Amino acid sequence: MFRLPEGIPNLPDLTHADELMQFGSHIFNTFLILILVVAGFGLVLAALGFALRRDRNPSPWRDNWTNKWLQRYDLLLELLQHGVVLLMAIAIGFFFCTTLANRYHHWEQAQVVESAQILTGERLEQPAPQVRYTIPETYTFNRYIDGEYIEVEEEREVNRYLSLEASEIQVLLNQALNVQTNQPVYQVAFEAQYQVTNLLGEREDFFFEIQPPYGYTILQNFRVERDGERLEPINPGDYGFPFSLDSQETARFRVTYQVQGSPRWVYNANGQLLSNFQLTAIANFPKADFASGIVPTQTLEEGQGKRFIWVFEDNVSVRNPFGVFTATNPVGRTGVLPRLLLLTPGLLLWWLILLYLSLPLQLRDVAIACSVFFACIFALTYASRLLNPELSWILLSCILLPLAWGLGDNRRESSAAIIATISGAVLPVLGLLVPYSGLTLSLAALLSVTWLAVHHWYGWYRIPPRS
Repeated sequence: MFRLPEGIPNLPDLTHADELMQFGSHIFNTFLILILVVAGFGLVLAALGFALRRDRNPSPWRDNWTNKWLQRYDLLLELLQHGVVLLMAIAIGFFFCTTLANRYHHWEQAQVVESAQILTGERLEQPAPQVRYTIPETYTFNRYIDGEYIEVEEEREVNRYLSLEASEIQVLLNQALNVQTNQPVYQVAFEAQYQVTNLLGEREDFFFEIQPPYGYTILQNFRVERDGERLEPINPGDYGFPFSLDSQETARFRVTYQVQGSPRWVYNANGQLLSNFQLTAIANFPKADFASGIVPTQTLEEGQGKRFIWVFEDNVSVRNPFGVFTATNPVGRTGVLPRLLLLTPGLLLWWLILLYLSLPLQLRDVAIACSVFFACIFALTYASRLLNPELSWILLSCILLPLAWGLGDNRRESSAAIIATISGAVLPVLGLLVPYSGLTLSLAALLSVTWLAVHHWYGWYRIPPRS
């Protein structure tokens, strides 16, 4: 049994009302505390200003001190507005990201389970036939009679088996789609020639026993022939066909049928020694491959399909069933997009810090930048189901960079916004998508600090203040 795919545990989800209400109460309490602190600081400054104005001997130093703190309080209020917008954007975006990370994780695990069910589900398994005969065998046992143990001899029939002298099998595999389960199924045409020789030195009665394949849904035209003559089983539902052979006499059997079943077909030798054995499996569909690791003697391309040939000329024992299955598309690296979604608020903060240190931003610019960044990340999440995630992000970056150009009022500011966006948004996100995440993130961090050092220390790219 496969475990059903589950979301990432202990992550908030917008579809859970109790978690949403709890998170909202925490946000409200935080905002309330922040407003009370700022309001209290303003009341203290107001009280100081009122007290200093009532002083009969005003001092220039006191007036300068009061004006300085009032200016700082005005700056604090402006920073508070930006902080509230940032906090709200990061908090709301985090909730959306965790919800989407859960959904994407659920989708990835469903893909893994679907592929695993195709590969490890039922299979069409054809066991090798057996040639059975019986011989009498004497055995002894003790029986308790009249208070004494008496040794008794009896005779019983014991099964023995002849080895197949030669086997030549040809299987034609076609693949269809089960409309009920939306899973592939195999339509198999089986034809085999078997040869057996009586090596016992006397005439003997035998049973040619061949079972139909396991795991089928439809079995049609099951037919067993000996030297061109059709054989009938003795009992209905019994797949043992009686025949007799003189010493050193050879019999040839032909087995044919059509069957439909699971998307894997294998041949099981059941530990028998295979000699003069040849199995040819023709798969008339793409993505066919050999099963159980028994490498074919020869593999040939035929149109959209393949021809697999196993040839064992001398005695060989094959422990595992071998045959053909349909290879599924690789699921790829899982967990990459959920990890990126969980780190999205941190990436947004990284980008905004670079923007704040690169050019002047208004409150409107910050709100729009947050919306654009989250929109690109969400678009990446759904586009990666159709395209490669790295290619999807490169295409989305071609949208993000022209939008970032609009953050500046002139060419210098717009160029600074582009550089900050490349080092603070494009490269970090790409670094979390590629296998070498640590190297890419390190290069993005180095580019970020290099840009800030050049911008602020060397004055190579100074931006005049806005009027």
